[in-house]
Amino acid sequence: MKKILLLLLITISISGFTLAQNNTYTCYPGNWWVGMKWNKVQVMVHGNSIGQWSNSISIKYPGVKLEKINKVENENYVFLDLSIAANAKPGTIKINVGRASSPFDIVFELKSRRSGNGNDFAQGINSADLLYLIMPDRFSNGDSSNDRVPGMRDQSLNRDTVFNRHGGDLKGIQNHLAYLQSLGITSLWLNPVLENDMPNRTEHGYAFTDHYKIDARLGGDAAYQNLIDATHAKGMKIIQDAVYNHVGLYHFTVQDMPMKEWLNQWPQYTNTTYKDQVLFDPYASAMEQKKMSDGWFTRQMPDLNQNNPFVANFLIQHALWTVENFGIDGWRIDTYAYNDLNFMNRCNKALTDEYPRITLFGETWVHGVPNQSYLVQNNYNIPFKSNLQASTDFQTLWAMQDAMTKDFGWDDGVNKLYTTLAQDFVYKDPTRQVIFLDNHDMARFFTVVNEDVERYQSALAWLLTCRGIPQIYYGDELATAGSTYPNDGYVRLDFPGGWAGDKADKFTIEGRTQRDQSIFQYFATLANFRKTSSALTVGKMMQYVPEDGVYVYFRYTDQQTVMVVMNTSKETKTISPEKYTERTTGFSSMKQIINGKTTPLSSFSVPAKTTGVYELIR
Repeated sequence: MKKILLLLLITISISGFTLAQNNTYTCYPGNWWVGMKWNKVQVMVHGNSIGQWSNSISIKYPGVKLEKINKVENENYVFLDLSIAANAKPGTIKINVGRASSPFDIVFELKSRRSGNGNDFAQGINSADLLYLIMPDRFSNGDSSNDRVPGMRDQSLNRDTVFNRHGGDLKGIQNHLAYLQSLGITSLWLNPVLENDMPNRTEHGYAFTDHYKIDARLGGDAAYQNLIDATHAKGMKIIQDAVYNHVGLYHFTVQDMPMKEWLNQWPQYTNTTYKDQVLFDPYASAMEQKKMSDGWFTRQMPDLNQNNPFVANFLIQHALWTVENFGIDGWRIDTYAYNDLNFMNRCNKALTDEYPRITLFGETWVHGVPNQSYLVQNNYNIPFKSNLQASTDFQTLWAMQDAMTKDFGWDDGVNKLYTTLAQDFVYKDPTRQVIFLDNHDMARFFTVVNEDVERYQSALAWLLTCRGIPQIYYGDELATAGSTYPNDGYVRLDFPGGWAGDKADKFTIEGRTQRDQSIFQYFATLANFRKTSSALTVGKMMQYVPEDGVYVYFRYTDQQTVMVVMNTSKETKTISPEKYTERTTGFSSMKQIINGKTTPLSSFSVPAKTTGVYELIR
């Protein structure tokens, strides 16, 4: 028998005493729906000594059958396997616990499915979308009454330090939907919104403590539903951040574990190696593969054992429940490579079987196109085949960093970007890849390019014209700087104007500096052009081998052609359209998107460190 970590033994002992004082019983999930394809539901019941009466549990409800009662090691849990027939009707199911002294009922709801049955939610995102990533605690405080919630472990509220909570919430995001829509945004991706009742550093949200609660400091379930409904009312979509690999140390299933094998246990604390290569390395050690997948992400984030069928059902059902309950449109999956990949295939399939249009993309913080493409749908003939639609495209990010910070070379500078995109043949559908310049874990790209506005705008031009689904991090539409030194909190600063009394309100033109406004206007102009551009949203791509620091590519459909010229050199370059006759033949003029000027399609100049975006006109 594997030894259990001393820390877990202590916390389980403490939680057992606490639970014994509370005779309430909770079902996870607390409800299901009629007419779901996933109609065999495993309900986790948690409460004081519920396992002692497992043999007396019964259900009498037309169309619902209790197939099996699973008693586990911890008597505070029992897992009920329910089968819901196609003819079952919505209503209240009473789970009867027939203990001799005092029988009682536990309520489980069976509901009608969400209106629209997938036509007005679970829409997914595609290359026509522009995704805006928000850390809710740092964007805007729309409801100061939830800044602190009595009883939660983290009672910090101090905007002067990056380690504490700042009070941003879901209502604050809802208040600024019009701003985001005017910017050209079509979809939101929020850092995690589930309850994160940890003692400290709870602003990021990645250490869940209850899967079935939206964090009360963000406004709770009602605020989340209001935001989703308001987002959909504007014709926009919303992506939720999923974390399957781990939970927070104070998650109720860690404090009071259903069974020893709920977590990936080790004789002593074992961290993941973060070495994704062992997943596909034909020469890899089995132990190193295990450390990569089953090692803990941090001491504060216990690693879930996804090979345990009870854990797998808990996670898959929560994902399905969230889509149906709240009506989200897709999932971004955190730390994808650290999950059990066979489990992830099962989870992904369950979601796409139920919601065929839903989007699933995973965080693949790896180095190398083979590494990244192994984790998504690809064209390789290999034993393991991932069914993940796409990933956050770190490979084009690293390449863009080279393009903007390194001199031109055979495989350096902008040639790195060209070469990376030339490897798109490995992906089943590269247009589903989510491209980006930065996020909540890395330096702001404006800092990466040493606050060079021209290079930054050049990178933004690439983001909005390349293949894939572009994603921008909140504040990147302005001159927002930030480094991960001394810690990642400095790339998670508040959006100025999101709090009453802020010195500047950058949601308005009056609150922006001249530099802010120049970047904002540049981004908004391109983003809003992109919205109605067939070439940039659904068009094909043709790229040319870079020469002397100049990289030219085209996006095109039968209706429209857009030419992009990226000059990464330190001097002005002259561009001859005759060199690109495959794409320029038949056009007589070109319109520069940023300034709206139309000129004849003949030799033209592109200043150093800038990118020109042109619509070709016949």
